[in-house]
Amino acid sequence: MDIEDLRTFVEVADAGGISPGARRLGISKSIVSRRLIRLEEALGIQLLARTTHGAALTEAGSTFREYAARICAEIDIAQETIVPSGDLRGRLRVALPLTSGPVHFAPVLAEMARHYPQLQIHTEYSDRFVDLIADGFDCAIRVGALHDSNLIARRVGQIYGKLVASPDYIRTHGSPEKPDDIAVHQALVGAETWRFMDGDRIITVHPQGRFSSDNGAALASAAAAGLGIAWLPDCVTREYLTSGALLPIMTRYSLPVGGVYVVRPPSPHPARKVRILSEFLIESFERNPHLWGVGC
Repeated sequence: MDIEDLRTFVEVADAGGISPGARRLGISKSIVSRRLIRLEEALGIQLLARTTHGAALTEAGSTFREYAARICAEIDIAQETIVPSGDLRGRLRVALPLTSGPVHFAPVLAEMARHYPQLQIHTEYSDRFVDLIADGFDCAIRVGALHDSNLIARRVGQIYGKLVASPDYIRTHGSPEKPDDIAVHQALVGAETWRFMDGDRIITVHPQGRFSSDNGAALASAAAAGLGIAWLPDCVTREYLTSGALLPIMTRYSLPVGGVYVVRPPSPHPARKVRILSEFLIESFERNPHLWGVGC
């Protein structure tokens, strides 16, 4: 039984079909099909029920998937234990935020790829919270609050933010002086709650507005257009603040420092490639603090 056949089966099972599994693996559907047939012949049992719409796990396939995934993970750990200082090989699938990922995280991944030429790095940029296990990711880089309590997180950096508005908005509607004032302003909503620091006390506000987005760049653009006030990280608003298109408001109340995390599925032994990505990110934050705001 070939380990690559097992890996291929796990990818197809997690992706929900041969075509998406092949895309994840970066190989042709014909190669995937051959590997699956070979595995089924070795086991003497059907793992996938093929239909005109794709493939679905049989009952036996669903059971075997758990064992196959465990075997693949154990082999990865064994290889890393035997040669801890060797080159990284295989594939690293990373989910990254669309807002800050292409500008701030992509260079770190490119540097890692240059360092380890045998490693295949596959990235997906989206501001939605992907399901790491169901979607087959090794890890994700997430900024701000963490919502997945079953994932293991490692903090690799921190970011700072401000409440901002355009000069036109301030001239027309004024500027909030304290958190309670936000209730009478148009908020550009990216999160259900905004938090502010008053000394050691955290004040929570539930903003309301007619413009919302899960993308920080879209919120910054809307704020610059005078549509309302926005609670945004410095790495998103820096150019707007430099040009004067946005101004910091309600500066007496600072925003809590946000974290940047590498999160991964639960496992007692993190994959070496995920550990090394975390180390690359930590070094990047230490080397380029200006990218994330003063004091980062």
